[in-house]
Amino acid sequence: MSRIVAIVGRPNVGKSTLFNRLTTSREAIVDEVSGVTRDRNYGVSFWNGIDFSVIDTGGYVQNSDDIFEEEINKQVLLAIEESDVILFMVDVTCGIHDLDTSVASLLRRVDKKVLLVVNKVDNGERLMDANEFYNLGLGDYFPLSSMNGSGTGELLDEVVKSLPREEPVQIPDLPRIAIVGRPNVGKSSLVNSLLGEERNIVTPVAGTTRDSIYTRYNKFQHDFLLVDTAGLRKKGKVSEDIEFYSVMRAVKTIENSDICLLLIDATRGIESQDLNIMSLIQKNNKGMIVLVNKWDLIEKENNTTNLFENDIKEKTAPFTDYPILFISAINKQRIHKVLELVDQVNKNRNRKISTSELNEVMLQVVKNNPPPALKGKYVKIKYVTQLPIYTPAFAFFCNLPQYVKDPYKRYLENRMREKFEFTGVPIRIFFRKK
Repeated sequence: MSRIVAIVGRPNVGKSTLFNRLTTSREAIVDEVSGVTRDRNYGVSFWNGIDFSVIDTGGYVQNSDDIFEEEINKQVLLAIEESDVILFMVDVTCGIHDLDTSVASLLRRVDKKVLLVVNKVDNGERLMDANEFYNLGLGDYFPLSSMNGSGTGELLDEVVKSLPREEPVQIPDLPRIAIVGRPNVGKSSLVNSLLGEERNIVTPVAGTTRDSIYTRYNKFQHDFLLVDTAGLRKKGKVSEDIEFYSVMRAVKTIENSDICLLLIDATRGIESQDLNIMSLIQKNNKGMIVLVNKWDLIEKENNTTNLFENDIKEKTAPFTDYPILFISAINKQRIHKVLELVDQVNKNRNRKISTSELNEVMLQVVKNNPPPALKGKYVKIKYVTQLPIYTPAFAFFCNLPQYVKDPYKRYLENRMREKFEFTGVPIRIFFRKK
């Protein structure tokens, strides 16, 4: 179950600094989703054994105060609809601003946990000044300094206490396939083409209507769950800001899946939002198949397919080892091929390579091109093993793991992809001390 904490408030109160502080507590998934959401960020935070997504609803800077207020309120409404806990941030050095008052009046009417965060409280005098914020009518507040981190521990304790508890849900142990992509790219059409009208919904995950539902696909020797986020095809109350909405939806759907079918609109080509969604898929270590939809609407010459494919791979380098398929969801063109690719990528995702074979192949690769020496020190790689986790990850044991840099890791990953079949799946490589 995906749990979301949204940070809201007017611009320049320190939302992004708090976002960075919360998400770097776990150095895995922090992504600057630029282009998608006008400086909104998405990341993952981890506290007291619980992880949750954090969304920073960036501030708008526009000329007219009226538009400005309207935009901030719209983002607050979206955050209210999609998140489990809302952090409402204000700035002690400015006191209560008109925009703070209007956001507070929206938040007082919602049935969600709202934590009032008073930022820039870094001395005793400001701690006294913070009392003014009781006037917002949101009860107790959390004084902190997002710049130096004081007070964030108490806030996080309260955040994790307020998040919904995960309830164990019996879902069949089948691959979970998510269909993701920008709005209006044909996701619903693809779901309908795959399922026809026989929808066998396995289970709405316990909790709220905002969590994922799984529809079982079981025919033609294929058996998997299609992950859908409840309400994905319903128009939300506040879906004018479609881009923000779709990114919050994509976050949840990706987190709850094993393999993502990323739909791209052939009539528009690959755009920045496609690349952002792809980057979320990679950072969450999910399998990926790129489907170029509406291919029936494109005028074709001899090399149209190759040119399109090359353009996509150029923009996603260095990760280019994933299948690309050109389809028409409406006309069901190449839909059976989608099913074959799902099976193939799922096999690759679960591929286990014996330690003896790994060492035989990869130690030879290392011998042919050892890691470059750093400060006169040579890295000696002695042994390789696959880690026992749900996506392909490998540990290389050596004398000086800290001296192995990203370019060499990429070299090893590329050789590994040549020697073993991992198309469509992110590979992680770790260096450990022998």
